[in-house]
Amino acid sequence: MKRISLRGFGLLGIFLFLPLFLLTFADPQLIEISAKSFVEWKLNAETNKKIDSVQLPQENRFEKLLGNKAKELRNEAETKLARLKRQLKDDAPGILASEIAKMLNLDCECRKTWKNKIRESMELNIASLEKAKSKLVDFGQVKYMQIVEKLTLDVRIFLGTNSVIFVFLLLVSFFKPKAIHHLFLPGILMMISTIICSYFYIFEQNWFYTIIYNDYTGLGYLAYLMLVFAILSDIAFNKARVTTEILNTVFNAIGQAASLAPC
Repeated sequence: MKRISLRGFGLLGIFLFLPLFLLTFADPQLIEISAKSFVEWKLNAETNKKIDSVQLPQENRFEKLLGNKAKELRNEAETKLARLKRQLKDDAPGILASEIAKMLNLDCECRKTWKNKIRESMELNIASLEKAKSKLVDFGQVKYMQIVEKLTLDVRIFLGTNSVIFVFLLLVSFFKPKAIHHLFLPGILMMISTIICSYFYIFEQNWFYTIIYNDYTGLGYLAYLMLVFAILSDIAFNKARVTTEILNTVFNAIGQAASLAPC
């Protein structure tokens, strides 16, 4: 029964992750389209962050010599800048939504020229509202493609890593039939993570992409998968010596008389 369940876990993971991994190469825009709401949210957040980063130049020596008059002029400039920022933030969602609609079209020239706009788009100055809006278009195109490219890579790493581990789990269950009891630990860990990820994808899709896209969370999940892979490697190549010690320690801690031996 355990053998059938374990191999069922392996097959289920392979059928779930491997086709999706291959599909991301067969249809490169698949992730971009399915993650549209996440990309839009992330793009708006990055844009607001960029607008907030625009500041007046540091007070120079000449301004200090002018005294109160310079302070009055700086206060006026700061008030004007704050007003322009608010207006730009109000207008940004509409501008970005329009650019996203264009960027989703694979035939749009904007997808081919975005790399040429990187340097200029990063230099967002609010000399005038209209000029800032023009800059915002370029910034939106560049940041959109950067988000999509990074997300696509992260999703492929996520799907590919899961696929490899489930394939490894299934192969070890065939080549190490005596290790069925030991394999239940990585098998259960993988099924738990699969169920959680499936839940987030089906019911909380933006959270799913946020988890994958976020560097710290993504690295944490990768470390978790490496732990599972290390356990599988111990079973496959080290006769499960380390895994046996871990499981026996757990059994003793919960007061179970069961004891495993290396396979």
